[in-house]
Amino acid sequence: MILRALDLKSQIFLAITLIVAALVPVLNLYVPESSAFHVSSFAVALFGKYLTYALLAISVDLIWGFCGILSLGHGAFFALGGYAMGMHLMREIGDRGVYANPLLPDFMVFLNWKELPWFWHGFDMFWFACLMVVLVPGALAFVFGWFAFRSRVTGVYFSIITQAMTYALLLAFFRNDMGFGGNNGLTDFKDVLGYDLQSDTTRAGLFALSALALAGGFLICRLVVTSRLGKVLVSIRDAESRTRFLGYRVEGYKLFVFTLSAMLAGVAGALYVPQVGIINPGEFSPANSIEIVIWVAVGGRGLLVGAVVGAIIVNAAKTLLTGWVPEIWLFALGAIFIFVTLFLPKGVLGGLSAFVDLIGAKTKSKSEAKGPSSTAPQLAE
Repeated sequence: MILRALDLKSQIFLAITLIVAALVPVLNLYVPESSAFHVSSFAVALFGKYLTYALLAISVDLIWGFCGILSLGHGAFFALGGYAMGMHLMREIGDRGVYANPLLPDFMVFLNWKELPWFWHGFDMFWFACLMVVLVPGALAFVFGWFAFRSRVTGVYFSIITQAMTYALLLAFFRNDMGFGGNNGLTDFKDVLGYDLQSDTTRAGLFALSALALAGGFLICRLVVTSRLGKVLVSIRDAESRTRFLGYRVEGYKLFVFTLSAMLAGVAGALYVPQVGIINPGEFSPANSIEIVIWVAVGGRGLLVGAVVGAIIVNAAKTLLTGWVPEIWLFALGAIFIFVTLFLPKGVLGGLSAFVDLIGAKTKSKSEAKGPSSTAPQLAE
């Protein structure tokens, strides 16, 4: 029923994502390393990270591409989801830490904390941590969005205050007395649900889970944008004042989609942390949030699949360039954004789609110009 409501491109994307979720772990775990089809554990972890970035990019495209809300602070929701999962992983360490304290994480023992802060209670339970992964970013987005949209803050002003929000969180989480590890953040994770995070099986499972989360996030966003709600969001993007004049409560629609987007970003952050092995205040950096917007712009704003393509392209380029010549990466990123803005305003996927449509139109016009071939009728003698 749900798949029937999706167009062919969306069905193809979901099928590819599900195939990748099943195929890559199999090629990693069951195909010998000597085989050309073997996928290394390093590649599994790297591609798993890309999938979490793709989910994060979709969350930004949902609000920017379809509702016109340009957030430059979505890295904050990603980081909050990551911290929520990181807190659970720290509690899972128990007495296996450096200081062998069964209750306090190592950094708290080092800072002479005597008891566990109240906001750390409950994170020893996996279900509670998963709940916080979506509730904490969602609650922040709801409160922030309620005040911003109620005050009708739009455009560049909204972008600026979202960036101010993530920078304020960056400064707060850097403080040791916040109880989140200060500058070092949370790291040295051992396992999740009893599974060793360093084992190939766990890494493959996290990869598959990230792919499934991406498919689920895409499906949710697609159902939203193709519904009546999605049509209202597009009208808000194109003509907010007219939409409000027609009687729609614009603030409510924007608040809903902004909160949903933050929750998806939180899920992406939660899947990112166990695969990378660390979460620190650097994830709140405003530069990270700007980079997310660049992913969406490169892939194609307002396409959802384009956001996925952009996230993978840019991060693959980042991996390659930072390995070869790390000092030029920021210049390359700026050049990519300028090139896309000038020559591919609809992004890579949008430009490719327009090119295919152009070729198809030219082919059709040529065939119509030739017309059906026929021979002149012969006159009877």
